[in-house]
Amino acid sequence: MPDLSLARLAAAVLRLPTAATHRVDVTRGVTVRARDGARLRTDHYAPRLPGAPTVLIRTPYGRGGPMRLLGRLVAGRGFHLVIQSCRGTDGSDGVFDPLVHERDDGLDTVDWLRRQPWYTGRFGMFGASYQGFVQWALAADAGDELAAMVAVVTASTTRDSTYAGESFALDTVLTWAELLQAQTVPWLARQWELKRGQPRLAAALAHLPLAEADRVATGVTVPFFQEWLRHHTPDADYWRTRVFDARIAEVRAPVTMVSGWQDIFLPAQLADHAALRAAGVPTRLTVGPWTHGSPGLLAEALREGLGWLDAHLHGRPPSPRAPVRVHVGGDGGGWRDLPEWPPPATGTPWHLHAGGRLDPQPPAASPPDTIRYDPADPTPSLGGPLLVAQRAGSVDNRRVEARPDVLVYTGAVLTGPVEVVGPVHAEIHVRSELSYLDVFVRLCDVDRRGRSWNVCDGLVRVAPGRFPVDPDGVTRVPVPLWPVAHRFAVGHRLRVQVSGGAHPRYARNPGTGEPLGAAITLRAGTRQILHDPSHPSRLVLPVVPAGSQLVPICRQPV
Repeated sequence: MPDLSLARLAAAVLRLPTAATHRVDVTRGVTVRARDGARLRTDHYAPRLPGAPTVLIRTPYGRGGPMRLLGRLVAGRGFHLVIQSCRGTDGSDGVFDPLVHERDDGLDTVDWLRRQPWYTGRFGMFGASYQGFVQWALAADAGDELAAMVAVVTASTTRDSTYAGESFALDTVLTWAELLQAQTVPWLARQWELKRGQPRLAAALAHLPLAEADRVATGVTVPFFQEWLRHHTPDADYWRTRVFDARIAEVRAPVTMVSGWQDIFLPAQLADHAALRAAGVPTRLTVGPWTHGSPGLLAEALREGLGWLDAHLHGRPPSPRAPVRVHVGGDGGGWRDLPEWPPPATGTPWHLHAGGRLDPQPPAASPPDTIRYDPADPTPSLGGPLLVAQRAGSVDNRRVEARPDVLVYTGAVLTGPVEVVGPVHAEIHVRSELSYLDVFVRLCDVDRRGRSWNVCDGLVRVAPGRFPVDPDGVTRVPVPLWPVAHRFAVGHRLRVQVSGGAHPRYARNPGTGEPLGAAITLRAGTRQILHDPSHPSRLVLPVVPAGSQLVPICRQPV
């Protein structure tokens, strides 16, 4: 099939506002030299359109496969598309060290653009996940030359996502390390490993000490995995040059963001959105019913992103829509337009009560509930925000809720809908046998058939001195959960889980305080969850009143 016809077919399948119309010339493997002499391999997709603007994608995931179709699709719409392999990947010189070289290599690539006869002096950037991190790495220094950014399931800082709640996002980090290493093995060997269910990765996720897990998963030591195990404290100087959130106010490019409610970077991306708004940077936000790798997410990112680039690089009229568009999950939900994020909402507490009851009313005097957490048999993670789309998202939680190390609190059957949109947090009062522990809290929607679907969750790691302990030995643990947009329908019930972990999404807490990468001693211990007038453990939900400004819209992104 001719390239132009293929691009037009892809545009039709993705429901892009306009199809590709320009023929494209491709030059592969162009050498762009960085300031230290490293050669960065780059492909150039050139439309046959005089004066076409430029879009830059920098990626560690290779320039072949889907990127070639993307190149034809974007260039066919009238953009010079430059796709570059990050240092140490797909033919580019050097060693891939996440986030270390992206600022300098990105700026050196912009300098190369300036020397090209087809460059008009302005460019945009597009990309998901790491392809978004590289945008933030150079954004503050690119000035007005950077005219538009499309940041998809990404953020200006990965530190807080890597150590969510000061734990360690083991599944995400180790899976990513394995994915990057897999790019260096023959294609058939990789397909065989995937067909077998990635047993080496599964074994690595269960392995201790964690400092050996990369070798179990990949057969080699992964330097950045080792570094991330070592530099996990909040004051670690290691991360100072690897995060870019402190300079968001210096960014001048308009930014559109696309994310999902079950994405691993959502809290950090929403913090970026708030910082851009505070700095007066034009920005739009779309959050849908997606995980990190959902096909629907990528399709919507192309629709929104290409429209954004058209508006800010070609000067075409932007698509009319509100600054924020979110998908409200649950029965009777759907897409809503908002003037801002988060919308006005009432923080409504749902308290934990004796007997596994959840209720807006404060608790009465009652004895605490007790569970025992054993890191040798850690409470498993189930669904939620994970890197791999096939294992992520909303799933039936009844299997994990049946475990003796999980406490479950369930509300009464709803006689009216409850719509919650915004940030969610919990306050859990804990008395623990051990000084080192984790507190995991998950909100679920129990349907009429009794199935318990996870909506959002969060985990916090507790260590001596992190939170005050009262004279009774009780610690009030604040637990930020993932933000939410969900409608609990009539006949459904709200449910809250409280447990001591979610492994392997978060590295198990050994209970000993040993270093993250070296810990091998596992110490089990009991903990009490209190729910009485002096210790009102609760989940606080942003309830949107009926008749609010959340305006339903007709267009349904897939």
